Amino acid sequence: MTSRTKQQWDERPDLPSDHFVSADIYTKQDIFDEEVTKLFAKQWKFVAHESELPNKGDFRTAEHAGKPLILYRGQDDVVRCFYNACSHRGSLVVTEPRGNAKYLTCFFHLWSFDGKGACTNITKPDGYDACATVTKDKMGLREVKCVVRLGMIFITLDDQAEEFDDYVGDSLNQLEEVMGTKPMEVFHLHRVNMNANWKQWQETNMELYHEWGHVVNRTTSVAASGYHERKWSIHPNGHGWLEPLKVDYGNYEGWGDRDNLLLPGLMPAEFRVVDLFPNTTVIVRGTTVRIDTTIPIAPGVTILEQRGLGLKEDSAEDRRTRQKHHNQFWGPLGRNLSEDVIFVDAVAKANFSNTAKWGIFARHENMGAQDDEIMRAYYSVWGKWMERRANDPYGNMTAATE
Repeated sequence: MTSRTKQQWDERPDLPSDHFVSADIYTKQDIFDEEVTKLFAKQWKFVAHESELPNKGDFRTAEHAGKPLILYRGQDDVVRCFYNACSHRGSLVVTEPRGNAKYLTCFFHLWSFDGKGACTNITKPDGYDACATVTKDKMGLREVKCVVRLGMIFITLDDQAEEFDDYVGDSLNQLEEVMGTKPMEVFHLHRVNMNANWKQWQETNMELYHEWGHVVNRTTSVAASGYHERKWSIHPNGHGWLEPLKVDYGNYEGWGDRDNLLLPGLMPAEFRVVDLFPNTTVIVRGTTVRIDTTIPIAPGVTILEQRGLGLKEDSAEDRRTRQKHHNQFWGPLGRNLSEDVIFVDAVAKANFSNTAKWGIFARHENMGAQDDEIMRAYYSVWGKWMERRANDPYGNMTAATE
């Protein structure tokens, strides 16, 4: 064994083309810009949980692919999504992050819109008598395709996108009983600003080889019986899930078991993970659910959103227990989140300094927990949408498939 020279370090890995990626996919501005238009503007995206808009008239704002959006629960109790742009002068209609209103009223000229996006009021409308097209029936908001599944709100900016159920297929089956039996609600929401590319976070939720880096994970999960035998299930469109595992929380000093307050359909201490392309992950740990999604800001700037969920029917005491279980792993001061952010920032620093040029996803474990096949499938789908190869993004796409 020996160290490598610069030439050896920089040269293309001697691996199959789908077993490594170029750091350019994380660092280059033009690739990021294409991701916004080719990928994010076309894909279905998780934006919120319906419990964040519990009452008729509730709204909250979001941003996706550079577009400011409004989620609004109308008087018919249906959640819809609209561009946060007034049909008059283009001003933001909603300027608060969340609130409640029977109508959405633009503060600029006081035009109003209802829960279906229809314009209900034009201030002093007689001024438009000479303009036949400026009438309430023709000045509604721009609606965005929106569905609610298992309490999760998904949107797509592409009116021609395939239907959501076709897009996800049976990828949500692992969550049907857990999240669809009893109403759930968000009890924890926090955001983390990361100096990293959005894909680098998503990788931490798929590439489980990194669990060796977590003290708690390698103690309670990797050491648990059956950890390496459970299999990945790879689904079309870049989605995937891992077979459940019974975690041994007693292996970590000071932690007890989690046999009580189980969510529907789960065995004690059960762990599940479902990854949805391109940047959403749902993780279940027996008593609580975590939903990850990211908001890409720039090639090396990402906002991570994490939500913790429990049962809506929880008593105050049960809720405190769920929050404790959530925060031990995933809270801002927990043993998992902060370490993952450190991992991602460490990789990004090497990539963005042009120090590390490649990322290797070459593990084969017969589709076991730490097999990299989910990563290879993910970047295959990424390549099709981007019309680029993840291992050679500035090369000839056609040549790569020959």
